[in-house]
Amino acid sequence: MPFKKFDRSKIKILPINQRIHDIDLSVIENTTNNPKSFDNPNIDKLAEDIISAREKGAEVILMYGAHVIRSGCAKFMIKLMEEGYVTHFATNGAGAIHDFEFALIGQTCESVAKYISEGQFGLWHESGLINDALKQGCALGLGAGESIGRYIWENNFPNKDISVLAAAYKNQIPATVHIGIGNDIIHEHANCDGAVLGETSYTDFLIYAETINKLQHGVFLNFGSAVAGPEVYLKCLAMARNVAKQENREIFDITTAVFDLLPIEGDDYSAAPPKTDPRYYFRPWKTILARTVADGGKSYYIQGTHDMTLPALAKKVFEKGK
Repeated sequence: MPFKKFDRSKIKILPINQRIHDIDLSVIENTTNNPKSFDNPNIDKLAEDIISAREKGAEVILMYGAHVIRSGCAKFMIKLMEEGYVTHFATNGAGAIHDFEFALIGQTCESVAKYISEGQFGLWHESGLINDALKQGCALGLGAGESIGRYIWENNFPNKDISVLAAAYKNQIPATVHIGIGNDIIHEHANCDGAVLGETSYTDFLIYAETINKLQHGVFLNFGSAVAGPEVYLKCLAMARNVAKQENREIFDITTAVFDLLPIEGDDYSAAPPKTDPRYYFRPWKTILARTVADGGKSYYIQGTHDMTLPALAKKVFEKGK
């Protein structure tokens, strides 16, 4: 006999204009402004690697966690896309939700402490529209990222100009969303369809793998994604290298970079720390900085907040790419 399931029809969903937001459009950084002061010699090297990769026709992937959108970096990301420096964006479900809410209402980020106590966390009508966007895109055979970007763009959201997903849809650049079922607020809603989540996100997984299949001489950037970033990249790279081996190709000349807050001493990340070191369980180090470049690639670790590091890298790419 099947186990009893929670009845979502009993949930009270409120309009999002009743939600108190922690972040609004004031955090969005303009590309015409000087980035906040940030100095790291690896920024220069990495900018040159990105330009070199594009000159060779190789892919440049930017994987990001939700906090990158919350930090106001969207305009720099969109310009990197529009000028041809980044060829694929990837994020988790939360990254897509913040992008969607910014585009729709110019605000995002509720207080978890306040609303979990009230039993209202995540239960806002407008956020649940993402489920409708995914259903529409799924019917067209689209992945999750393109489905959400399409919905934002085609429905002319008030702030669609700061949506990375909408810009990717407009410019026909892959922007994939890698969903963990149960991870995101939209999964609480009665209009959420698990089959749609699975199909659209798995479509994005295969789109992502195809980009990684062309990553030889390319660059993989990971901004603040400690789980989805390294784990999805790892599986896609395994798939791509399996096929490349059969076709007498290589995907070993890869430059990777991790941008995060964890202190890592020195410039040699070629070996992951031992299992006795708690930092061993920081997946970006062992996966992105060490294991996946062990056969001929190179890696950089850049410590800093995203509102400083991403604009600094983007500005340097724009300067050197002229």
